This record gives sequence, C-alpha cells and structure tokens, in this order.
Amino acid sequence: MIFRNVWRRNNIGRRMNEAVRIFENKIIENLKVKGHDELTAAHINLTRNLDEDGTRLTELARRASLTKQSMSELVEQVERTGLIEKRRDPNDGRAKLVCFTEKGLIWLEAFHDSLDFAEKEMRDQLGSALVDFIVEALGKYVEAQTQKDTDPPD
Repeated sequence: MIFRNVWRRNNIGRRMNEAVRIFENKIIENLKVKGHDELTAAHINLTRNLDEDGTRLTELARRASLTKQSMSELVEQVERTGLIEKRRDPNDGRAKLVCFTEKGLIWLEAFHDSLDFAEKEMRDQLGSALVDFIVEALGKYVEAQTQKDTDPPD
C-alpha cells in the first residue's frame, strides 16, 4: 500500500490516539486476567470520567465529548453489570447522579492496579524519564487549552 499523504499516518493526533488505544487495551486485558470482564474499552470512556462521589449524566457526556444520548446508553450498559447506579442528587432532588456501587469501587481498585501495570510496561519500554516528560507535557498542553477556553475574549 502506497500512502501519498504520509502525514495522515504520522501525526501527533494519530499517534496519541493509537497510544491510548494500546494502553487501554492493556488495561482491559489485565482486568480480564484478574477476573473483571464486565467492561470493554468503550465503557472506559464513562468510568474514567466518573467521580467517586458521583457525576451527573450531562457532565459525564461533556467530559467524554459524547452526546447525552450516547452517554446515557453507556450508563445503561454499565449499570446492568452492577458497577454503577443512578442516585438522587442531594443538591438537586430533580437530578440524578451516576455513582459507583460497592462492586464498582472494587472494580475501580482493580482498574487502578491494571493501569499501574500498563504504565509500568510503558515505563519499561520507553524509560521513566520519557514517560514523566510525556505526562508533564500533555498536562501543560491541556492546562493551557483549558485556560484559553475559559479566558474571556479581549
């Protein structure tokens, strides 16, 4: 296969996307080895954005860059596994929070262990200094973009 537009395969967006896919698949594989086969990589987009004390559906959708309808479907799927549930928001009786259940908090600990495992593998392959640099640089980029998005126009 000949690529006339090599830039399409070798750009930072594509490389970050590929790295996230590989990293998350390592986490999912490790979770399965540990007996947690409840979720797929698609569901991680929900759990990574879910605060431990609960998050409203609209906020989950915003954080994940999904429509409310798409996030609602993910919530229903994960809710069927027993890892999350909807609870009344104590600050607004009309609203619901999506929350981890006790089973979900146990899963979250296994997820944390699996994330550590995947990160250790990355550090072994790339070196800790480079991984630290990548994390720091991406953090600065996100912070700068977030600040830019919240700054009022001149």
